[in-house]
Amino acid sequence: MTRTHEIRPDLDEGIDRKVLSQLRARFLKLNEGRMARAMEGLSTRQQGVLNLLPLFFHVNHPLLPGYVSGSTPAGLSNFEPDANALAEAQRLTRSFSYKPRHGSNPPRPIHGLFLMGSLGTLAQADQSDMDVWVCHSPDLTEQELAELRKKCQLLEAWADSQGAEAHFFLIDPVRFVRGERDSQLSSEDCGTTQHYLLLDEFYRTAIWLAGRTPIWWLVPVYEEASYDRYTHTLISKRFIRADETLDLGHLAYIPPGEFIGAGLWQLFKGIESPYKSVLKLLLTEVYASEHPKVQCLSLRFKQAVFANRLDLDELDPYVVVYRRIEEYLIARNEPERLELVRRALYLKVNRKLTGSSARTQGWQRSLLERLAHEWQWDPRQLALLDSRSQWKVRQVSSERRALVNELNYSYRFLTQFARNDQTASLINKRDLSVLGRRLYAAFERKADKVEFINPGIAPDLAEDTLTLVHASSKKESEPSQWALYNGSLTALEWEHFAPIKRSRQLLELLTWCHRNGVIDSSTRLALHPGSSDLSEFELFNLLGSLQQSIRLPLQTVAEEPLLRASVPSEVLILVNVGIDPLKHHRDLNILMTTERTDSLSYAGVRENLVLTLDQVTLNSWNEVLVNRFDGPHALLDCLRDYLNNLPNGPQQPRLRVRCFCHNRAQFIAQRVEEILDTAQNLLLSKLNYRYLIQVQQHYHVLELVPGRVNHIVLTTLPALFDYLSEDLTRYSPLHLDHKALENHDLALLLPMGQPDCLQVFYRVKEDQAELYVLDEFNALWQQRLPWHDEQSLLVPLQRFLQSIQYRRDALLPMDAAHPLSLDTLFYQLLPSGAGRARHVEARPAPQTPTNKPFYDVQAIIGKAAPGKVQVTLYCNQREFSELEHGDQLFSVVAREIIEQRRETERYRCYITDLDLTGLLGDGQSSSNLYLRYKADLEHALNEALEQV
Repeated sequence: MTRTHEIRPDLDEGIDRKVLSQLRARFLKLNEGRMARAMEGLSTRQQGVLNLLPLFFHVNHPLLPGYVSGSTPAGLSNFEPDANALAEAQRLTRSFSYKPRHGSNPPRPIHGLFLMGSLGTLAQADQSDMDVWVCHSPDLTEQELAELRKKCQLLEAWADSQGAEAHFFLIDPVRFVRGERDSQLSSEDCGTTQHYLLLDEFYRTAIWLAGRTPIWWLVPVYEEASYDRYTHTLISKRFIRADETLDLGHLAYIPPGEFIGAGLWQLFKGIESPYKSVLKLLLTEVYASEHPKVQCLSLRFKQAVFANRLDLDELDPYVVVYRRIEEYLIARNEPERLELVRRALYLKVNRKLTGSSARTQGWQRSLLERLAHEWQWDPRQLALLDSRSQWKVRQVSSERRALVNELNYSYRFLTQFARNDQTASLINKRDLSVLGRRLYAAFERKADKVEFINPGIAPDLAEDTLTLVHASSKKESEPSQWALYNGSLTALEWEHFAPIKRSRQLLELLTWCHRNGVIDSSTRLALHPGSSDLSEFELFNLLGSLQQSIRLPLQTVAEEPLLRASVPSEVLILVNVGIDPLKHHRDLNILMTTERTDSLSYAGVRENLVLTLDQVTLNSWNEVLVNRFDGPHALLDCLRDYLNNLPNGPQQPRLRVRCFCHNRAQFIAQRVEEILDTAQNLLLSKLNYRYLIQVQQHYHVLELVPGRVNHIVLTTLPALFDYLSEDLTRYSPLHLDHKALENHDLALLLPMGQPDCLQVFYRVKEDQAELYVLDEFNALWQQRLPWHDEQSLLVPLQRFLQSIQYRRDALLPMDAAHPLSLDTLFYQLLPSGAGRARHVEARPAPQTPTNKPFYDVQAIIGKAAPGKVQVTLYCNQREFSELEHGDQLFSVVAREIIEQRRETERYRCYITDLDLTGLLGDGQSSSNLYLRYKADLEHALNEALEQV
């Protein structure tokens, strides 16, 4: 173990040049160890690139790589090539001979070369690239800078020819200290919004290649706040020579806006590659939680060097980051998040500790083995992680829950941090909103949306063999379902296995399989159609239609579409999936074959052959949605919803209509497409039309008014609270006579109604509290709850209102003139007790602690049988559906909640998030409707809790 001997150079007590020399030597010793580790992981040709770079920036020679002209800035401070570098250069070009620069002080405009990135770290891999900072004199002209940039481009091309991916970034130290720069400074850089965090990463990770060394090395941590004074003294009193060091600035303070910028960038990257972002997201959270007194890792790193703690393993950049996150999460008692961080680090390093490759030794594998032993990981857990490339649906789904929880937690943390910190810029708020929409599109569940389960978790989810089963319900009251199983199972086998996925409708299941790559062109499917009419021919064509309409992989959504509400891009309508319409009309004895027969009024007996429609939509946010329409008005319901979702303007979605049923499939598809095209053309004409369609013996009128389509079918206030709580579509002020409700709480709160905000009122009555909400349209919601304290009463409601606002904001255009979020105002009715309330007192919004995780209970409500709804609940991302648990849903969820609680005391459970798009589509509804559903769900859930 390295002996600890701390150096404390002090201005007041005098600075010793010998001490400064010792400090520099310690940094260089550590640098030498990191460089050796970097070289160990490179091929011979890649090693040659790193060895020769200083020489190529030191000289201009027409036969060496990177030559532009004789006037290109060349000359590297304090550098003379060694014999090895000169020998390698001569192997490239035999005629090259090095001539040392003469003169007492020859110009050396290149001040220093530094290597950034993962080289020399635990995470170095064969494909790791080289990010090289080229620090140059601030005196270079624009012409000289242009030539230097050209030289860098030529050197990148040469490095590529040697099997090395290199990127060069020009740094003017004077401009850099002022926060001025023209471009990204690494391939992982998010742009100019991060300066100090990038500098923090540079100081603790960069490998010095040649030239001047950072003066920051010589400034003690306790002098960081006096950095300018300290460095001025070092140079002015000649403790060091000015041409020995370069100055990139200090880290005494990090502006809070940088944490937001860093978090935004990592969350953006985490949507597609979550493992890579988890470590940096958590480090950003650690830093932000310490603001304004941030003890950044580079200062800890420097303190370790000053104390002569030069253990290469413990000072490895990735280990340092992990240790700080570990310290933070242990202090917060969050073991699940810590395990996720450990998995992310292990998978980032990508050195398998099991199997034949584990016998190959190296410092990275040895360090990883030590960490895994420290984490008490057993061989089974290691084998599971090492088999990541073979992970399929079950493992990926489990891992996705943890990753999505982490990304959503980080977004909530950033949002709260931005809201609390008054220095956050307006652009951050906009960026936060755009990022929120990216997260919403990628991960947020809602009715009819196909969940994407593999955001960079496993490389391939495709199964070799699957069995698709249509199973009738054992109870007459419950619908049949489709299920997908691993392997090729017989009719006697599949009932004994748990399915990968089950759905009420076939298209929902097939679209999920396609979107997640579970079925590809090589997958063999065994089909048990049950009571359906599905054939292998139809199944094959359904999958082909999905592949044609939703081409994978989907491209990353640009920012511009996210500034507006999502609109359909591709629409696929499939008619009569798994149904033979003539078989279902048993009174038809003759199959009509003439093309002139109308599929909507078939065979002269006015039968409708369009029985079901499944609409698959890919929208501008890359969300995939599946809607099912059946019943007597299926076609018109589908048509109305399709037209209502059309975007304004010339850019319309690509529409495909397909039918593969046993009889008259081509004619049915043509007839449906004809109706859709006609109605769409009428609507897009921007005129008001009434479109009459006859289906069997009913007449349907579509009122095609620009902006809204109404469907009319032509066939042959009891209590005050009920009246006040009816949903409104616009703000409706309520005027009360001075005698009205004179002795009721409502007399005080109803006249206070305001548009475009949510108003929460409460009154304490002994051990109960009356809770009222006036929504943005002035509709009233009321609930009586047990009273403990203001925090436990209001925080669950506040969280719920924030969740539904987040969902609704995501569906609206981002118009700066119309703020998306509704303010929520809080009031208390006083005095407390059973008597008459006499006044209202405004209360501050309850503080939702961002550092305390809460238990998520999310509900999604969609349409089921006509007049009924289906409920799916998610407890901390784990799914519980009526499809699986039937009428025992709430009992099962209640048991899950009890098992997850650490406290033995029983207390209420609250719904934290609710999606109603399955009932409402993408249309907006009042907050009152959400609150009513919330109350009903909580009532059922808490009744079940009492029975557990």
